[in-house]
Amino acid sequence: MTAPTLALAVLITALVALGPLSTDFYLPALPAITAALGTDVANTQLTLSVFLIGFAVGQLAYGPLSDRYGRRPVLLFGMVVYALASVACVFAASIETLIAARFLQALGACAGPVLGRAIVRDVYGPHDSARMLSYIGTAMGLAPLVGPVLGGWLTVWFGWRATFVFLSVYSVLLTLTVWRRLDETNHHRDATAARTGKLLGNFATLLRDRRYRGLLTCNALAYAGLFAFISASPFVFIGMFGFTPQGMGLAFGVMVSGYMIGATASGRLSRRLGPERLIRIGTALGAVAGTAMLGLALAGVHHPLAVMIPMWFSACAIGLVMPNAAALGMAPYPQMAGAAASLMGFSQMGLAALAGIFVGHTLADTVVPMALVIAVGALASLASYWAWVRTGEA
Repeated sequence: MTAPTLALAVLITALVALGPLSTDFYLPALPAITAALGTDVANTQLTLSVFLIGFAVGQLAYGPLSDRYGRRPVLLFGMVVYALASVACVFAASIETLIAARFLQALGACAGPVLGRAIVRDVYGPHDSARMLSYIGTAMGLAPLVGPVLGGWLTVWFGWRATFVFLSVYSVLLTLTVWRRLDETNHHRDATAARTGKLLGNFATLLRDRRYRGLLTCNALAYAGLFAFISASPFVFIGMFGFTPQGMGLAFGVMVSGYMIGATASGRLSRRLGPERLIRIGTALGAVAGTAMLGLALAGVHHPLAVMIPMWFSACAIGLVMPNAAALGMAPYPQMAGAAASLMGFSQMGLAALAGIFVGHTLADTVVPMALVIAVGALASLASYWAWVRTGEA
């Protein structure tokens, strides 16, 4: 697979979905993990945050290594690490072991999204990348749409470890598919890309680019708000609103449908409106929705719909922002597409990890901490667009 075919699009979608699937699939099991391993909410939530930290750190290495050695061998290495760490999660006997295994799992998982996006840049070029990433984002939405529902049923039927059994099997099948079907797509290898000096120089070049910096910030802030919801949703819907694990999965799936609609609209409108205009629309919509959720929470409106309706629009906005920000950020840099994707992914996951830690330590009997992160992230993303992205174009 090196041509822009449906088979390649499906494979890239499966690779990019590895990140959200690794977090969303076991969300309904978080309360069960807390009880089974005799820990508290903050430590259990740390299995999510530490995953994002590992995910962020690993991306700094995979992109430049793939610019040097090619996408395929680096991707295979990451997939093998992920599969082995997933098995370790299955047999974790303490919360400390599970946290460590989740960190290793993240180091492998991040190869899928960062190299999947770099492969899109290799195959589809700078002009069609935004459209393809939007459609891939729509399909990728099936992972968090189906994942919590299936994970909830597996937790009820077989216990929380069954969720990691599923991830182990999924990763093995995906590794075999990459090994047998994916050919190399990087035809601009840079023999110096993995050297420390060149690596830091590439990152410095990217960060000096005002427009790239703005796109990176828009993307990271939008995702931080989304992850605040992801990490808090089990405790909000199950703990505060009394949902069952299966019901929580269904409620979470409703939110994901907003992201899928936003990403689908982005793919259909990218040629007509352009990626930058879609980012402007998405950041504005996210700011309105996030502010509405925070206002309802501060007013004491304690009802599932007070969370679900604003979050649906927030997710729709994120579906407009993220694929277009990624495509525009990588477009001017074919020689360092891996580095550009890595830096964007690092900032996205690093900021999301901080958001998750904040929510995990402040969430008690109100949704205000979660709503605060969503609103602030959306407002700051909008400000970043006007300060850097639009200014950079002018």
